[in-house]
Amino acid sequence: MLDIKVDLGDRSYPIFIGSDLLGQKDLLKPFIGGQQVLVVSNEVVAPLYLDNLCAALPDIDVDTLVLPDGEQTKSLETLNLIFDKLIGNRHERSTTVIALGGGVTGDMAGFAAACYQRGVNYIQVPTTLLAQVDSSVGGKTAVNHPLGKNMIGAFYQPQCVIADIAALKTLPGRELQAGMAEVIKYGLLGNFTFFEWLETHIDSLMAGDSDKLAEAVKICCEEKARIVAADEREGGQRALLNLGHTFGHAIEAAMGYGVWLHGEAVATGMVMAADLSWRIGHISQADAQRAKHLIERAGLPVVPPADMDAEQFLSLMSVDKKVQAGHIRFVLMRELGDAYVDAKVDEVLLRETLAAGERLCQ
Repeated sequence: MLDIKVDLGDRSYPIFIGSDLLGQKDLLKPFIGGQQVLVVSNEVVAPLYLDNLCAALPDIDVDTLVLPDGEQTKSLETLNLIFDKLIGNRHERSTTVIALGGGVTGDMAGFAAACYQRGVNYIQVPTTLLAQVDSSVGGKTAVNHPLGKNMIGAFYQPQCVIADIAALKTLPGRELQAGMAEVIKYGLLGNFTFFEWLETHIDSLMAGDSDKLAEAVKICCEEKARIVAADEREGGQRALLNLGHTFGHAIEAAMGYGVWLHGEAVATGMVMAADLSWRIGHISQADAQRAKHLIERAGLPVVPPADMDAEQFLSLMSVDKKVQAGHIRFVLMRELGDAYVDAKVDEVLLRETLAAGERLCQ
């Protein structure tokens, strides 16, 4: 088992990475302060892992809540089901919320924990690749609004993260591909050595090689832990983690949440960010194609939806939470493995990237 620390002073916590961790009671117990626990899961994950997790909580008063699955359920209405359970079962301020599932479950359970009685402890147990390498680490919690993704939320750190690599064996192929988008992101934004490692091992990763997946999760968590420790509330370098997300969130909102998986939208967004970086004069066209090729090898989409035009992109990106002082902020690349934030992108060049995407869809 690997143990990585997210260093945030009195809010520091460990990330445990390994196989068959879900049933280890000695791993969970130190992070549960009281005698009450609410395990929040979803209808896909619960039949696979809920009983195993609950068995690791002897002598604890455990309640469970199984939510519907899908990005489209990440709403205030679904969030209220968690509050109904907590209040209805008289959970006190000493309770612990455990999120068992992917990014949607983790975001909603974490946000509920941040709000309930002004904040109770919670633990992340991510069961998807995307959640293990990204959304479960760093304390971003939120729900979607019809006009924008993750527009209602809070920064709230978990007590620990338990990433069980064995859970990835039951992950559908499309979900594994979507998670790989966030893995590739870390290579593009700040770790070119990792990007090259991914080029070498992408076929093994997509085939479900447990050792290679554990290594990828470890490297991604180390990268994110380093960035979050330096910039917990996204005042500076943490914004680099949004590579591909400005374009990607627009795609998700336009298509309807869940039609394109988050990782699929981010994958296309990273290709568009690479294209824009080339047009600005930073990375070469060959490097933009190199990034695109790796994303394609992971089975991910590299062109935007056919029915999205430039005006729709611009409209949706203008209400994204990354907008600052009226300017859309993009994460771009000076070169592969060296990302930066640009809030003053030439609109002519941006429209060229959007037009290029439209042409590829035709």
